[in-house]
Amino acid sequence: METLMEMLPIILPLFIIQLILMVTALVHVLRHPNYRFGSRGIWMVVVIVLQIIGPVLYFAIGRGEED
Repeated sequence: METLMEMLPIILPLFIIQLILMVTALVHVLRHPNYRFGSRGIWMVVVIVLQIIGPVLYFAIGRGEED
C-alpha cells in the first residue's frame, strides 16, 4: 500500500491524460462520419481497448477530412 501511495503522484496525472484523450477521441469518432481507415465501430474499439495508444492512433492516422 505504501508503494501505491508513493506512485500516486505519477499515476494520477497519467490516468487523467488517458481519460481526456479517450473521451476526446470518442466524441470525435461519434460526431464525424469520415475516416481514412476503418469504420466508426472499429475506431471506437481501438480507442477504448488500446488506452493511450488508441486515441493517438486515431488522431494520427484514422481521422478523416474535416467538413
